[in-house]
Amino acid sequence: MDTMRERFISVTSRLLDEDPRLAVVLAEVTMDGFRPAQRRHPDRVINVGIREQLLVGVGGGLALTGLRPVLHTFASFLVERPFEQVKLDFGHQGTGGVLVSASASYDWPAGGFTHMAPGDVALLDTLDGWTVHVPGHPDEAEALLRHAYAAGDDKVYVRLSQQSNAAARPVHGPGLRTVREGRAGVVVAVGPLLDNVLAATEGLDLTVLYAATVRPFDDAALREAVGRAAPAVVLVEPYLAGTSAAAAGGALADVPHRVLGLGVGRAELRRYGTMEEHTAAHGLDPHALRERISGFLTPAAAAR
Repeated sequence: MDTMRERFISVTSRLLDEDPRLAVVLAEVTMDGFRPAQRRHPDRVINVGIREQLLVGVGGGLALTGLRPVLHTFASFLVERPFEQVKLDFGHQGTGGVLVSASASYDWPAGGFTHMAPGDVALLDTLDGWTVHVPGHPDEAEALLRHAYAAGDDKVYVRLSQQSNAAARPVHGPGLRTVREGRAGVVVAVGPLLDNVLAATEGLDLTVLYAATVRPFDDAALREAVGRAAPAVVLVEPYLAGTSAAAAGGALADVPHRVLGLGVGRAELRRYGTMEEHTAAHGLDPHALRERISGFLTPAAAAR
């Protein structure tokens, strides 16, 4: 199976042939994959070099000309380093574009902390009007990328990861999808953590909702699920723990409830190891998730 990043290259390269409005801006990262497309479309596949602020500025400028820019590099260099340009060159200017990241929270541990961005979604939450997709499988990534490219002039962030679920889920637009129904509480699994959540909650009387699009947050679906189960909500996200806690709290503002946010911790893990070791260290493997979710619920309610 190809990776999400490989799917991004193949899908975007094909769409460059079909859609004259599409333009790709790169900062060296993934440039080799786009060389054939650049030879065919030298005016719409632009490599600015390792200049991430310029990457976003060029994308914003292309948007002002009427093109649909696709900006791509590692998440830490796409959202964190050029955040001022993201805020001004898209938000302030009232333009749209598609930011497509790679490496996510800790996908390339050998790159060190400079190449990790667990706070990217939380940072974008400080801005208005961004749609955020977090696919859990390459097929989902393709569907969401196609949707993002065709989304008029919207501002869209597509967060690609090396992690992947075994099978794709339907992702025909934003919203929480019910994967499993129960009565003791609701667990929201985001993107590539769905398989771990399903393994962790096997045999527990819990509703599991799946999100591949996290912004806008699906208030109605969460309210509906909580209406059928105990008002205890666990958010399991592949980025900074608690990122969506405020969104969930807002959706349930008039409902007495409890929320537990699970995700990547704030502490820097300096022994970089492997991606799987980071998942375990942040308590996002099935064993740790089961302990943390069960501990949040009453023992009687958690067991069938």
